[in-house]
Amino acid sequence: MRKLILKMSLSADGFVGGPNGELDWIFEAHDEGATLWTMDTLGNADLHIMGSRTFHDMAAYWPTSDEPYAPPMNEIPKVVFSKKGSVDPGNPELTTPGVKDARRVREARGGKPVAASPAASTWTEAVVASGDLREEVERLKRQPGKDILAHGGASFARSLVAENLIDEYRLLFHPVVLGRGLPLFSDLRETARLELLYTATFPAGAVARVFKRRNR
Repeated sequence: MRKLILKMSLSADGFVGGPNGELDWIFEAHDEGATLWTMDTLGNADLHIMGSRTFHDMAAYWPTSDEPYAPPMNEIPKVVFSKKGSVDPGNPELTTPGVKDARRVREARGGKPVAASPAASTWTEAVVASGDLREEVERLKRQPGKDILAHGGASFARSLVAENLIDEYRLLFHPVVLGRGLPLFSDLRETARLELLYTATFPAGAVARVFKRRNR
């Protein structure tokens, strides 16, 4: 059965975004080591799943990016979870402040949008899952293939955590304390026991910790 992996960036005090979803702090501690670690995570999956808010953000950003993450983000098939049963990847009104933060950082570093990737069709052709979250995820896990990689939004990630659907957590902690923001584990119904697989520290200060779910 396929594993479901949640890859998230967190502040040192455990938030995945600022109070309004701000993500500018994430980009401050990214160096070559953290980039390679993230690329390894992306490359070991052959399906990306995400909530509708994150889907709209990523569909608005990655097709015209030439950053190292762009090829796997554009090429790997997607399943988007939406109770509405449909999504509109071209609607700019549905993007969040996180997209503005990412674009501002890209421009500050001298980057510019490029022509849309030929693989951008994976966004317009994304499969929409609108049924029960547990049933939909377990169905995907039973399908043949490599790992499934879940991308937050905080709300979608919290739902996966609350339903105990995550098999492996790949968490990148950044050297910043937000004080308040969007938590990851606040909807847990009971204690989740994890096994630490490894820790990696990167020059700019980010620390990766990888945990797997412990069986009872």
